[in-house]
Formats: sequence, structure tokens, C-alpha cells
Amino acid sequence: MSFNLNRINPNQTQVFFHDGRLETMTNEELEEFLLQMGLSDVNEALEQNLIE
Repeated sequence: MSFNLNRINPNQTQVFFHDGRLETMTNEELEEFLLQMGLSDVNEALEQNLIE
């Protein structure tokens, strides 16, 4: 699953999925989502901005 991340404020990030979905997640929700995707570092994911 591919997605882009866009930090919109200190506690929320928009996740744009390549299938057209958009979700706004809190930091806690984002951390859980990234763990499910096999990523452990939120900051690294945000720096990469594009994760496939």
C-alpha cells in the first residue's frame, strides 16, 4: 500500500492513499498505523514523505 504523509499541525497528519482515500490522524493514530505498516519511526516516515 502506498501513501503520502502531510503534517498539518503538531498533532495531526494527513495520510493520502494512492487509491484516493484521505485520512487525518492524530500522532497516536499515526504511530499505530505506521507500526501496522512495518515502520517504527514517525519522523523518518514524515521525512521520506512517500512510502511504498
